[in-house]
Amino acid sequence: MQIKILHIDSNHPILMQQLQEAGFENHEDFTSSKEAIEAKIQEYHGIVIRSRFKIDKTFLDKATNLQFIARVGAGLESIDCEYATSKNIALIAAPEGNRNAVAEHSLGMILSLFNNLNRADREIRSGHWNRESNRGHELDGKTVGIIGYGNMGKWFAKKLRGFDVKVLCYDIKENVGDENAQQVSLAELQQKTDVLSLHLPWTPDTDKMVNTNFINAFTKSFWILNTSRGKNIVTADLVEALQSKKISGAGLDVLEYEKLSFETLFQDKTTPEAFQYLLNADNVLLSPHVAGWTFESHERLAQTIVDKIKALYAQ
Repeated sequence: MQIKILHIDSNHPILMQQLQEAGFENHEDFTSSKEAIEAKIQEYHGIVIRSRFKIDKTFLDKATNLQFIARVGAGLESIDCEYATSKNIALIAAPEGNRNAVAEHSLGMILSLFNNLNRADREIRSGHWNRESNRGHELDGKTVGIIGYGNMGKWFAKKLRGFDVKVLCYDIKENVGDENAQQVSLAELQQKTDVLSLHLPWTPDTDKMVNTNFINAFTKSFWILNTSRGKNIVTADLVEALQSKKISGAGLDVLEYEKLSFETLFQDKTTPEAFQYLLNADNVLLSPHVAGWTFESHERLAQTIVDKIKALYAQ
């Protein structure tokens, strides 16, 4: 039986090319509505997605011949994983594909924040040469706390090996610490951390995790990086902590206001007050959910998905 695969998002061309060479039959539909895709999904054995729409129970009930769902990305939160698994549908993701990109982006963000690079650049372009107000901090000697020590967290810790820093990690899984990070309790991490980096999936447990109570549990003022999911931070509480200087600065590649597709920011034209503060804050660095989206990771993500699909049918 030839395996028919529906691709509903564009990806690196090697994905379809290598699948075709391996004997799979590829079909693409990058524009139809979710309802239109549901109407024909029973024809397919596999579907390759990024984040165009949610794969929910309604969709899965119509996908009567589906054998796998492959997401070209790290997380699977757009899929009802429990229901898909109950239908014996294999779930494939590619966190290995963009972990290096996320790690480098995280490192770039903290170094930029510590040295006021974006603000200094803007000031010089405006004709201002302000040295003292742009005096920076050094990463050496600091303690970096990583919450979520999977692919992304481990690669960020690996990038920090060239710095004289202490790296702590917290994860709900036991025994994930390694030579690059010491696993500790959340309380110990909050006591010692100078720089906090989030590398978490979005789940009901991590939703709005970083709120006022969470922030105030830290002993010291700290910098925060979020390259995981925007809804893991309550933006209004983050802004309050920035104003009180409990948080010294923030590097945010993701925002609470993102739509599920990650392609657009607001569902309406109203700019939330908290987001307006972030736009105007000198100690906040923003990027449009691109930490894992380099030219290299674009190809690596596709290759990872190809390899995993082929492995699924090699069993």
